[in-house]
Amino acid sequence: MRTIVAARNLAKTWLIATAVVAVFAFVGWALDGVRLLSIFVFCALLLVGGAYWTFDRVVLGMVGARELPLAEAPLLHSTVERLAAVAGVAKPKLHLIPDGPPLALATGRGVRSSSLALTASCVGACTPAELEGVLAHELAHIRLHDVQVQTSAVVLAGTLLEASRLGGMLERALLFLLGPVAAACVHLVLSPKREFEADAYAARLTGSPHGLADALIRMEQAAELVDFAGSPATEPLYTVNPFLERGLAALFVTHPPVAERVRRLRDNDPVWRERLRDEAAA
Repeated sequence: MRTIVAARNLAKTWLIATAVVAVFAFVGWALDGVRLLSIFVFCALLLVGGAYWTFDRVVLGMVGARELPLAEAPLLHSTVERLAAVAGVAKPKLHLIPDGPPLALATGRGVRSSSLALTASCVGACTPAELEGVLAHELAHIRLHDVQVQTSAVVLAGTLLEASRLGGMLERALLFLLGPVAAACVHLVLSPKREFEADAYAARLTGSPHGLADALIRMEQAAELVDFAGSPATEPLYTVNPFLERGLAALFVTHPPVAERVRRLRDNDPVWRERLRDEAAA
């Protein structure tokens, strides 16, 4: 199953790259036939190649993350290294997002080169078990090759949204046009099923579903209380949806309901309620 999911995500990554080249090819052909088509295709290939090596840095810049040195958080680095070894991926670079509610995200080029970013409130507010569950969830996205698809879709959608600023006085009208197009690009390649798959993998990785389940509840509650400013296009990257589902942000929602995710996680340990009652009685 894991191999099928990874292969599907790699295919989606190639689909995005092919679509970008095809758009450039069509524009070149429409402007001046085959001669300009070949030039545009060459430029598109250069763009796709350069994007492959830089998209992760673009995403980290979009969310305002800075690299987190080992000396600043040795325990966090140690936990990530241990979980990465179990997952069979190279240890991702750690980054810190200074503002916002408890959140985490993963980006990068796959199992050999990736980055993991957490908000300062996630590190400070989550219990060790919750933090481990969140880290395992993001490592699952890396192991299942979700990061390539998510990163590509988010940067593409973010670029379209930023392009609306070129409209000057017509910015609002251009955003009204490009916003749904950007959202369609995201929904075309990103399915809510990826979160369920990452949750299940994280539960196996940590040996318990409850740390992640508790963290999801904490994150959802915090997102309702703390305002979060950021590009709506980044919604697919986070562990939970940090945006209130209003206006433009509602177009980009790709996360399933937290209640359903928690229910599926708890179902991996059907006797947890009885065990808690026994522990309380003791």
